[in-house]
This record gives sequence, structure tokens and C-alpha cells, in this order.
Amino acid sequence: MARSLLLSLTLAVLFMTGMVSARDWNILNQLKTTKTSHIGVTSLKGPNLNGYCESWRVNVELHNIRDFTVVPQECVWSVEKYMTSAQYEYDVERAVDEAVLYLGKHCCGDKKCDGMDAWIFDIDDTLLSTIPYHKSNGCFGGEQLNTTKFEEWQGWGKAPAVPYMVKLYHEIRERGFKIFLVSSRKEYLRSATVENLIEAGYHGWSNLLLRGEADEKKSVSQYKADVRTWLTSLGYRVWGVMGAQWNSFAGCPVPKRTFKLPNSIYYVA
Repeated sequence: MARSLLLSLTLAVLFMTGMVSARDWNILNQLKTTKTSHIGVTSLKGPNLNGYCESWRVNVELHNIRDFTVVPQECVWSVEKYMTSAQYEYDVERAVDEAVLYLGKHCCGDKKCDGMDAWIFDIDDTLLSTIPYHKSNGCFGGEQLNTTKFEEWQGWGKAPAVPYMVKLYHEIRERGFKIFLVSSRKEYLRSATVENLIEAGYHGWSNLLLRGEADEKKSVSQYKADVRTWLTSLGYRVWGVMGAQWNSFAGCPVPKRTFKLPNSIYYVA
């Protein structure tokens, strides 16, 4: 009887331990017993770490995780893997497909445009990809963005187009929408930005709005909301806004529809 009871207790303990390790696994507990070197983190790339990092990335996209300054060190490899993968391109393509479906049901598709229908695009990681910058610097969010180096790279004007976005851009333009490019880039980068956009295949926008000195005193979210307010005051109907950061959509007036492209490398409020 005693041996039977002891065996039952042992099995119960093992069962409960298994449940804890499977359901309550946490990277912080793992790192307590693992070196924090690059090699140590790499050795943890099992199902548990994969799930943790994928969950972190998805919750960034859902805007549940906000205001982070760097990607968790144990997840930098995961963010890099996703942002340079075919899955990233599939996800962009799906967002583009949804935008096209939306276009087919609204505005200029079923009536003649009057020139006051507007669409807003952000630039970085919406029209132009910054992935080459992160590849060359090897950080993918693992270090706080060096704005001096990043703006220097933007000034070179060599960013490629984000997959599928050139086609969407021109489809929207050809439907009669006025396209407004609203970016947090600084005004002194205007010439390089225009040249880069044209080289990547974009042209025919109505206005390119970059941040001047007065705008730099505002948060990016407020700056972009103020631009939408200005467009609305001119009589424009903003049918859609597309961006890779949530700051493209925050504040009032709220656009009729928003389309978020994936980007968990950095966060700009």
C-alpha cells in the first residue's frame, strides 16, 4: 500500500512538472541557467524559444507590445529570420490584396472621382525597404537605432521597393486617388527621398510631406495626425492609410480604413 502510494505521488509530481515546463515556460527562467552570450542564446533555439519569440513579434504587430527601444536579445535572430523570409513577403502580399479588394468596393470604382479622394502612404518599410540597412549593420532591432547612421543611409537613396507595393501604388493612383506621402523623415532628406522613390518605381504623387523643424518638436503620431487634419480641412476624403508603424494611424481624424504592414524591428511612437 505504501509503495503504491509513493509511486502515485511520484507520477503526480512528474506530471505536474511536465505541465509547468510546457505551459509556463519563460525565457527569463531559462536565461538564469544559460550564458547570455550569442552562443548561449543560440543554443536555446528550440520549440519553446521559437514560440516565445513568435509570440513577441505577433504582439508587436497587434500593438499589444508598445514603446520598446530594442528587440529582446534572445529574439533578434527570430525577427531577422522573419523579416528576410518568404513569409514576410506573403504577409505584405496579403495586405496588398486586401487593399485592392477594398478599392474595388469603394470610391472611384463605382463613380467618377472629383479629385478629392486621397490615399496616404508612409515611406520607410511601406514603400521603401530598410531591410538592407539592418542587414549591413547586423542588428535587426537588437540595438537602439542609430539615427545618425540611419539618416546617412537614407541619404544614399538606395533603398529598394517593398515587395508588391509599386503595383499597389500605381493601381491606387490610376483609380483617380490623390496620393500623399507622409513620412517622419527630416526635410533635409527631400532630394534623396524623391530620387530614391523614382528609382524604385514610384512617381505621380500629389505631395510629399516630411518633417520640418517645427514638426520635430511633435511626436511622430501627432505630426501625422496633424497632416490628416490639414488634408481634411482642404476637403479631401482620406479613404486609406498604409504604414508599417502604428503611428501612421493614431489620433484624429481617423481614416476610413488602415492597412498595417509587418515590421517588428523598431517602434516609433
